[in-house]
Amino acid sequence: MTPTDRPGRNGPAPWSDLSRPPLHESALRRALVRPGGLWTSLDVVRETGSTNADLAARAPELPEGTVLVAEEQLSGRGRLDRRWSAPARSGIFFSVLLRPTAPVEKWGWLPLLTGVAVASAVSRIAGVDTGLKWPNDLMVTVGDEERKAGGILAEMAGGGIVIGVGVNVTLRADELPVPTAGSLGLAQAAVTDRDPLLRAVLRSLEEWYGRWQEEDGDAAASGVQAAYAAGCVTLGRAVRAELPGGEALTGEAVALDADGRLVLATADGVQRPVGAGDIVHLRPDGPPEGSGGE
Repeated sequence: MTPTDRPGRNGPAPWSDLSRPPLHESALRRALVRPGGLWTSLDVVRETGSTNADLAARAPELPEGTVLVAEEQLSGRGRLDRRWSAPARSGIFFSVLLRPTAPVEKWGWLPLLTGVAVASAVSRIAGVDTGLKWPNDLMVTVGDEERKAGGILAEMAGGGIVIGVGVNVTLRADELPVPTAGSLGLAQAAVTDRDPLLRAVLRSLEEWYGRWQEEDGDAAASGVQAAYAAGCVTLGRAVRAELPGGEALTGEAVALDADGRLVLATADGVQRPVGAGDIVHLRPDGPPEGSGGE
């Protein structure tokens, strides 16, 4: 990383929009990187293609707790290789490297655990009601519409797992990539300062990950399963699951099973778990709701 990668005196002016100041890397590092804590390093870069791709490429040589934050991602990705785009400094975009000691078969809970951590931190600091759309979307209400304001992407790499988080903070209506996207600002957040938001999210993630690790990846014993179910706006809804391979399944989302899969009750009385796919919330008296984002 060169000096001009970071906001500071050594490079060209890192920002010009006074409403979107850069993150304070040194202050974030002092607040979050400490002996005995989960986070072992924290770097902020002005721009990159993808923080997930950057950490995944270096995962074999990096310790657990590495955090990489970008002021702007030029090739950010969501699930199903969807592009995640947002103006510079309009959100919090970061990835972390974790090396769980819990059995690998339990690692599928980590994106859901991250969702719980992000939603609880955002709700507390920004004063915005947040919901979790299974499996990886952060939802907020803009006007009377449910909108996607954030997403999570997890990838196995270097014997560990890289988890990326993107949350739209100050994205304005004329900057929305799709009409169904949203931001904390558009949801009338009380706080849109990214520094306290990022600190709260990473502290919350450290806390939830620690609980899960202490219970050897048991989502029920650690409270992750109950917390996700309590915040999940998909449960109790009629949904269409668009599954890999082109199959579609319609039913009511009734539960999360022990593996974090979404259980659908279909019209023929069968309960089917869905472990992967795109979930579309269906309106009972109208067309499907938007998928909520990028």
